[in-house]
Amino acid sequence: MYKITSKVLPSGMSSATGPGWTFLSNHAHVLIFLLRNPSARLRDIGEAVGITERFAHTVVSDLVEAGYLTVSRTGRRNTYSVHANLNLRHPLESDFSVGELLQIFAAPEPRTRASGDAG
Repeated sequence: MYKITSKVLPSGMSSATGPGWTFLSNHAHVLIFLLRNPSARLRDIGEAVGITERFAHTVVSDLVEAGYLTVSRTGRRNTYSVHANLNLRHPLESDFSVGELLQIFAAPEPRTRASGDAG
């Protein structure tokens, strides 16, 4: 059994200014962004996720090829549909659907800080 504890970061440091890694992959970031912005341009995706437009194209292609996204053309724009019923790919998480992960991030409004958090 693991014990979950709360750690206070040093003054002026947030999890965003911490180490140069995140808990989610670029693929997860793209899915989260497209769930909230289904008609986003590749430029928008790249900017939001922090990757180049070219790499955003690669990630979107990976997600389409794996069946997690469908792309349909609406006029001059693409519209993306996320297929949340598919399971996550890694064996440690493969019992969970993409939808279960995305549900955490589905609300477009930012969450408010819990009471007691420094801000």
